[in-house]
Amino acid sequence: MWRSLASNALTLFIVALIAVGGLIGWGQAQYKAAGPLSDPICLRVKPGSTMAAVSSDLNEQGAVKNARILRVGADYTDKSRQLKAGSFLVPAGASMREIVDIVTRGGQSTCGTEIVYRIGVSRIGVQVRQLDPATNRFVELVEFDPKADEVPAPFVEMRARADTRYRIALAEGVTSWQIVEGLKSVDPMTGEVAVVPPEGRLAPDSYEVSVGDDRGDLLAEMESRQSERLAEAWRNRSDNLPFDTPEEALILASIIEKETGVPEERGRVASVFVNRLNQDMRLQTDPTVIYGLTKGEGILGRGLRQSELRRETPYNTYVIDGLPPTPIANPGLASIQAAVNPENTDFVFFVADGSGGHAFAETLAEHNENVAKWRAIEAERASQ
Repeated sequence: MWRSLASNALTLFIVALIAVGGLIGWGQAQYKAAGPLSDPICLRVKPGSTMAAVSSDLNEQGAVKNARILRVGADYTDKSRQLKAGSFLVPAGASMREIVDIVTRGGQSTCGTEIVYRIGVSRIGVQVRQLDPATNRFVELVEFDPKADEVPAPFVEMRARADTRYRIALAEGVTSWQIVEGLKSVDPMTGEVAVVPPEGRLAPDSYEVSVGDDRGDLLAEMESRQSERLAEAWRNRSDNLPFDTPEEALILASIIEKETGVPEERGRVASVFVNRLNQDMRLQTDPTVIYGLTKGEGILGRGLRQSELRRETPYNTYVIDGLPPTPIANPGLASIQAAVNPENTDFVFFVADGSGGHAFAETLAEHNENVAKWRAIEAERASQ
C-alpha cells in the first residue's frame, strides 16, 4: 500500500513539474512575443514609479496582454530596480521584453515634450515641442523670444515636469559671443562663463542637456566636437590648397559659412576664394569687414559704408592680402569640408542673383554684368 501511495505521489509530482515547466515556458513565450500595440505610444514613467505601476499603465493602454507576466519577467531578469523616469517611445508590436529594455536601459527620454533653445545669428528662440508617436515627428506647441515675449503657459507647464527634455540648437554661422550670450537664456543650466571661447572653435549642432548641467562643460563639448570635425576634414583635404594649416582652413570655412546659406553653393564659393588666394587676389568679402567692426558681438544692422571698406583693419579683406587673422564665425561641418575640398572651377567672382543664391563669373566683364542685374533687382524691390 505504501509503495502504491509513493508511486502515485511521485507521478503527481512529475505531472506538477511538467505543468509548472509548461507554465513557465508559456510565460517566457508570452514575454518575448510581439505585443498587441497597433500604433506607437509615448509611455511616461514618473519619478519614483514602480514596475508594477508601469505594467498596469501599459495594460490600460493596450500595450501588453498580461501585466503580471511583464512584472515577473522584469523581476526574473533583475531589471525591476533599473526602471528610469522619463518619457519613452514604445513602438507598435513591441514585446514585453523589449518594453522592459526600453524603460531600463538609460535615463534619456525618447519621446514626450522637448524644450529647444535655438541660438541663431539674429535672434534666440525657445520652442516647446512634443513628439507625435504615430509619425515620430515633433509638433510645435509654442515658440517665443525669451528676451522680448511674455513667457507662455505651455513653457511654464513643461518646465515643471521632471521628464521634459532640453536641447540647445546652434545655427551655423553664429559667433562665439552669440553662443555664450544665448546660453545665458538657457535657465535649466548653471555656471558662469568667464571667457568667450576662440572664434570658430564651437561646433554648430544640436546638444541635449539636463537640468543643472554646467555651461562651461557644454562649451568644452562644443570645442571638442569642432576639433574632431576639423581634424577629420583636414586628413581628407585636397592637394595643393593655398594654405598650410587646419586653423587657416577653419578661417576660410567661416567666410564660406557667412557668404552663402545655400548648401549646394558652398563648394563653388570655396573655389572662388581658393582661386583668388592662388592668384594673389584679395578676397574682398563683406562679412570679414563686418566682423572687424562688430567683433562678432551682434549684427551690424545696416550696410557697409565706403569709408569702412577703405579703412585698413586686420579683417578688411578689401585692403589686406590673404586671410584675416581669425575665423569670423563658427562654421558648420559642410563649410569646413568645402574649405578643404572646394569644387574645381575657374570662378573668381560671385554676386547675389536675387533668388537667395549667387551668380558666379570667371572674368570681370561677366561679373560686372551680374552686378548690373543684381542692382536692377534691388532697385525694383526698393520701388515696390
